[in-house]
Amino acid sequence: MRLYAGSSEEFISDSVHNRIADRLRTAYFGAYRREAAPSEVSSWRNSLRALSLVFQNGGFREHGVLLEYELPLTSKRLDCMITGRDNLLKDQAVVIELKQWEKCEEGDADCVVTFMGGNNRDVLHPSVQVRQYRRYLADFQPAFYEGENPIGLTACAYLHNYTPDNEDPLFAPRYESYVKECPCFTGDDVERLTDFLRKTIVRGDGQEVLSRVLDGKFRPSKKLLEHIGGLLEGKPEYVLLDEQLVAYERVLAAAREGHEHRKKAVILIRGGPGTGKSVIALNLMAQLSRDGLNAHYVTGSRAFTATLRKIVGEAAAQQCHNFSSYMQADPNWVDVMVCDEAHRMWEKSRSRQHKATGKLQIEELFDASKVLVFFIDDRQTVRPDEVGTAQYVLDFAGRSHCQTYDYRLEAQFRCAGSAGFVSWIENTLEIERTANILWNTNDKFEFKIVDSPEAIDAAIRTKIATGDTARLVAGFCWEWSDPLADGSLIEDVVIGNFRRSWNAKSGKGRLKRGIPREALWAYDPRGVDQIGCVYTAQGFEFDYVGVIVGPDLVYRPGKGWVGQRENSFDTVVKRAKGDFSSLVKNTYRVLFSRAMKGCYVYFVDKETETFFRSRMERAPKEYPEPTDQGGCLAAEP
Repeated sequence: MRLYAGSSEEFISDSVHNRIADRLRTAYFGAYRREAAPSEVSSWRNSLRALSLVFQNGGFREHGVLLEYELPLTSKRLDCMITGRDNLLKDQAVVIELKQWEKCEEGDADCVVTFMGGNNRDVLHPSVQVRQYRRYLADFQPAFYEGENPIGLTACAYLHNYTPDNEDPLFAPRYESYVKECPCFTGDDVERLTDFLRKTIVRGDGQEVLSRVLDGKFRPSKKLLEHIGGLLEGKPEYVLLDEQLVAYERVLAAAREGHEHRKKAVILIRGGPGTGKSVIALNLMAQLSRDGLNAHYVTGSRAFTATLRKIVGEAAAQQCHNFSSYMQADPNWVDVMVCDEAHRMWEKSRSRQHKATGKLQIEELFDASKVLVFFIDDRQTVRPDEVGTAQYVLDFAGRSHCQTYDYRLEAQFRCAGSAGFVSWIENTLEIERTANILWNTNDKFEFKIVDSPEAIDAAIRTKIATGDTARLVAGFCWEWSDPLADGSLIEDVVIGNFRRSWNAKSGKGRLKRGIPREALWAYDPRGVDQIGCVYTAQGFEFDYVGVIVGPDLVYRPGKGWVGQRENSFDTVVKRAKGDFSSLVKNTYRVLFSRAMKGCYVYFVDKETETFFRSRMERAPKEYPEPTDQGGCLAAEP
């Protein structure tokens, strides 16, 4: 998706006549169904005017210009890409990151400190940020790596308001390699920036290269679990972007300080579904292990931990544990403890092997490790005995007098990069009021309501047959039986003529050949024959997910969402004191957000289905603009 695509002449004309910001604002509303923030519109107006003067100065003619181009499968957008050809007539593109900064200070690792949003903040150095964008495109957009003539790709940053001092922090020695790879130009560097662009894109291309970029059918993002083994063996990591890399670098810095100076630190990283929490966690495990540190990957999900251990093999499996594994640990035994899915922490540990310590589970974790990293989503708490909220961690860290860092992840790397989908689900379930009231069915993320459980099962199997990963999940509204004596499973989920079994229940005897264990249901291809619940799906991602919404949560006009305990078979949740419906809402939020490309839903309760359908619209894919200058503003996937 992009907000603007056209020729360099069109872009210059739109900027000179002060149309560019309004055109982007119109396209933004068409794409996202909400207004762009005034600060973003102002940024477009100022930065793009400055960039258009560079293009004018350079005499760029018949080049392609792409503005606000969304990176595939993320919600991050490139500021600008200009396309053309070099002296050998090879297709080329340059990514340009625009900044309105006036000053900055040196920060930790790859970061600088600058004034943003009313405060001084750690942000990536502009050369590092645009370098990551270039690497991401080179990995996921086939136009840049496939075929006999892949498009050459370079990148730079332009800080048009920045006037550097002598020995300015922006060009400190620690950033030298990044600036050399992806140059950083300031307000006085118009000629240098022009020369840089001229050397790369010598001549125009009549927008042919631009068309190659726009027509490229990007490949799906790398699957998390399929690449864990490679990550831990030192193979190339996932590319981390923006705030992901900021948080990653902070952990590495704290880990080294804690190891060298015995300085205990806590890093809290908050983020909703699909913001890349586990991607950061796995990259950390890879780098910390290569650094020779004793790093442990710890989760609150038995299924995720078991799957992780199976994939990485016996040696690396020794570094993967659950939250109850540290009841008898020596003090500061672990250099860095990476706690994924930390919202699933319990108040007290439970173990068949060890006697209770009388300590809080979080206290056991703090005692065992020098540096702790907690990845948390407060709205993924689905049981009353899960206490791992962000505030819970911050309060305990404060009482323990630890150095504390708090980061938030916003970019969406699941749901086809559609940050609006998760926001719409939260709004529709009345978890939180957001700007996403209606769902545009033309969105690149495929959300579809189906008429029968048979149809949703068929849709999931069709996706698997074409090479995608997919699973069927449901609310806990049917009994979950033990395996029979012969190891087969009872078909507990019955809806009319539709009958399926839940995933196997662990620790309940042998299983018939072909039936995966509960902990491996999400990873084993044979898991498609069973239905998973939130406890086996949480922490995993699939290309497509089918969700059966049961009668434990229904919508009633005039009353809103109503939790129906009598229709739940989750004994812990239905007996919980307090708001049953809040826990069930969180459960469905987790289930809806497991998918990378699409989510299919079947509602047992038809009034609830009607309400969901009322929150959907089929908005047009294109938003025509005045054609007097020929600008291309279609905001489409």
